[in-house]
Amino acid sequence: MNLMNVADKVIKSAFESDEVFQKTLSAVIKEDLNLTAVDFAKKANIPPSTLYKILSGNRDPNIKTLRQIVKTIRDIKESDSGEFIAVIAARSVLDNIVETKKKIGGRLVTIREYSATSMEDAIISAVNAERDGAKALVCAPIVGPTVEKILNIPVTTIAPKNSLIDAIERALKKME
Repeated sequence: MNLMNVADKVIKSAFESDEVFQKTLSAVIKEDLNLTAVDFAKKANIPPSTLYKILSGNRDPNIKTLRQIVKTIRDIKESDSGEFIAVIAARSVLDNIVETKKKIGGRLVTIREYSATSMEDAIISAVNAERDGAKALVCAPIVGPTVEKILNIPVTTIAPKNSLIDAIERALKKME
């Protein structure tokens, strides 16, 4: 998602219902920002206990807290909007990524995850990744040939014999 869409999604959900807001905020923190609630709370300068109460439905955020949450989401997405390589894979594969930034060949690159559970999800995620500004894409061999035809960025695949990091390094080399 682009810079405004993630924050706007949280804002929109706040006007739908408490339950929708809790689910949306939780998903944004975990999936879009790739953070734990504690890490997000620290970045937002909100006590972790307050964030947990909001996420569990035991507390409604006041307007100041909501503003801080949205501002933090925007700040994080802005800092991530630099050079990044998108990785499209099942959540189980993405959970093995421990670094969201990696120095390869003297260059610091951000790794942004896009979860997909079907071919259609993977293709849509690939298009979204390019729209978000990805400089390269790493995906499964089954979807690679299709997305290469529709994207204007380098595409590499995760080979079963190689690790995910090897594929990311190949993507970085293709960016040069």
